[in-house]
Amino acid sequence: MQRLRIKYRRGQELKYISHLDIMRLWQRALNRAGIPLTYSEGFHPHPKISLAAPLAVGVTSEAELMDITLDRQVSPHFFTAAVSQQLPAGLEIMQVVQIAETMPSLQSQVRFAEYTVELETGKGRPEIAAAIASVLSQEHLPWVHQRDTGPRHYDLRALIDDIWLVSFQDHCCTIGMRLRCDGGGSGRPEQVAAALGFAEMPTSIHRTKLIMRSS
Repeated sequence: MQRLRIKYRRGQELKYISHLDIMRLWQRALNRAGIPLTYSEGFHPHPKISLAAPLAVGVTSEAELMDITLDRQVSPHFFTAAVSQQLPAGLEIMQVVQIAETMPSLQSQVRFAEYTVELETGKGRPEIAAAIASVLSQEHLPWVHQRDTGPRHYDLRALIDDIWLVSFQDHCCTIGMRLRCDGGGSGRPEQVAAALGFAEMPTSIHRTKLIMRSS
């Protein structure tokens, strides 16, 4: 058996595809490429494929991580060449490495996710910088998220590790965010933008990095 870790990009073409559909796309591409996937046991076997952290609909990324387990050895070069031919536009393999089968699961190792968030605004640079400093200075930031099942109350500040201004031009700015992304909760960039005082939804959200416990 062999365990491979794949880093891949998800582009504009697939940003409105759900997590479940992304998993189906990968499974279809791997099967068509002839990759010898290992399947679970039981009445409903499924391939041993796991993602580090599901990506929200509407978000692009250059930092997605996926682990797969194979029945036999396959070189990372062969894997990349064979599978890339089967992937749709918007999915691109960036790196494939072999890892030990005993390594902890990806999901258990992710700590933070970093994003760049583009926003249209009438605010000036000093006002944006002051808003960032204000949010970071708060010990708690009570937040209510309306869900189909009803309101969910939580502390948004606990999900924010850092925020910074990447760039600023007239009526447009890019903000960097490092947000918690683990079993205890995941920060949502659009909510952080709202907490900063931006009335409009971001024009784009792009995940640039996943930070693991071993990093």
